[in-house]
Amino acid sequence: MDFNFTDEQSMLRDTVASYLADHYSFDQRRAMLAKEPHWSPAIWKAFAEELGILGAPFSEELGGLGGGPVENLIVMQEMGKALVVEPYLGTVVIGGGFLKHSGYAGAEALIGQIIAGEAIFAFAYAEPQGRYNLADLKTTAKKDGGSWVLNGHKAVVIGAPYATHLIVTARTAGGQRDAEGVSVFIVPKAAAGVTARDYPTVDGFRASEVILENVKVGADALVGPADHALPLIEKVVDEAIVATCAEACGVLAKLHEGTLEYTRQRKQFGQPISAFQVLQHRMVDMFIQVEQSVSMTYMATVKLTEDHERSKAAAAAKVQIGKACKFVGQNAIQLHGGMGMTDEMAIGHYFKRATMIESAFGSIDHHLARYEFLSLGQAA
Repeated sequence: MDFNFTDEQSMLRDTVASYLADHYSFDQRRAMLAKEPHWSPAIWKAFAEELGILGAPFSEELGGLGGGPVENLIVMQEMGKALVVEPYLGTVVIGGGFLKHSGYAGAEALIGQIIAGEAIFAFAYAEPQGRYNLADLKTTAKKDGGSWVLNGHKAVVIGAPYATHLIVTARTAGGQRDAEGVSVFIVPKAAAGVTARDYPTVDGFRASEVILENVKVGADALVGPADHALPLIEKVVDEAIVATCAEACGVLAKLHEGTLEYTRQRKQFGQPISAFQVLQHRMVDMFIQVEQSVSMTYMATVKLTEDHERSKAAAAAKVQIGKACKFVGQNAIQLHGGMGMTDEMAIGHYFKRATMIESAFGSIDHHLARYEFLSLGQAA
């Protein structure tokens, strides 16, 4: 496989990296998170107008840059290095993914709003009882004439506090865990009956518990086929998993880089602790985990367009990322000592983000079982 970027992709990476270096330093991020609204609408506006990266994975006909999964990888990897909290994943990768893949009638207009920085999406799919099963839904949507009425509870909806639209999965037929009977809706965050309890997550992001109580939406809120949307959801979630893996590659690189720098400065017995062979071996093991994660993520990104390989590649990459987040993150903290967990040091913030990524969209065990089923279960 050719993992080299094109000139245009390299330019995109350099543009994002340069902007974040100038406007999203660790101290700037801490200051922004400490006050309302706990993210930066100005940065989001710059992503749309100055950098144009909110259009990175969309076709030129839609006003985008004509990219795809690789462009998402590039942007997410650089955002991981800067610990960006602005909702690129929920809006561009997930929201844009549903609009692109569903044949939704209003896709062109909404994608235009995404590219302009006007529409912000949050993915309301997880439920308290659901674990990682995308079909385990108690949220219901029932027909009411030409409309739909939604009721349910969505948990840990990342980015919901500043979203304009929610993408809601709901059961329109069948039993609670049936693969059939699942549908997807776009619900305005301001719709009557939508209430949210907002809170910070441990890594500096914001999330909400979203309650839907007799929320009435029009027929045009339905995204994809009624009752048969699970394959669409799985496709978009696989793309989100791989984009999250790309973000993790940026986080892991900074964890390793920060640890190397610290061990070169920290002295014990009259010499830098980086001179101790046992610590050198440890940091080499960390480096190997980082490089394996990058390779697995690049491979999964390439395979996103191959439906028969997509899910297996996403699951395999997420397993590697989960293992690397735990190993690299914990060793980075250990080699920094107690000060690694202080709020003033960046390394602790990268560790917190790595810990959250480890379980995002499914744990290591979940994706190992998923890979096994996709490899062996279907064949059997």
